[in-house]
Amino acid sequence: MGRDKAEVLVDGVPMLDRVAEALASLVDRVVVLGADREGWESWPDSVHSQGPLAGVATALSRSTARQVLVVAVDHAFVRSATLSMIVDRGDGLPVVPVDDSGVRQVTCALYPTSIAAEAAEEAAAGGTIQTLLDRVSFLPVTPAEWRSWGEDGRSWFSVDDEDALASGLRRFAS
Repeated sequence: MGRDKAEVLVDGVPMLDRVAEALASLVDRVVVLGADREGWESWPDSVHSQGPLAGVATALSRSTARQVLVVAVDHAFVRSATLSMIVDRGDGLPVVPVDDSGVRQVTCALYPTSIAAEAAEEAAAGGTIQTLLDRVSFLPVTPAEWRSWGEDGRSWFSVDDEDALASGLRRFAS
């Protein structure tokens, strides 16, 4: 976007605040993965890798919880109700929504800390969250299932640029 996505305003609220608000009722604490961010507990990537896998591997290795709910900062339209349903499905496997195109939505998902070693190995090998899921068992959440929750895909809609922001506001603004 040419600017810090966390600070991009959506209906007058920074994306980071919107995502944190959706998480707040479901988690014991919200941790921002990556660079230090004033006013937030932040964990810098401890795994030397590119992309979201570095953050996920860091979260899995540092967390004292049994599982970690991951939501990318650019998922500004994420719904708490959807996240709650994802958490409720947690049974020791990653729980990953799959969109209408068959793409695993890995940055709006639940990961057990039991796969921390595999995540770190995959990151060190230059992999991605997608390739990590190719190595471990996971529970896919199909479109039929997430639609039954009242989800319409907004929870993993990525605001990657100004056009996506405008589209998201048209489609999902409250």
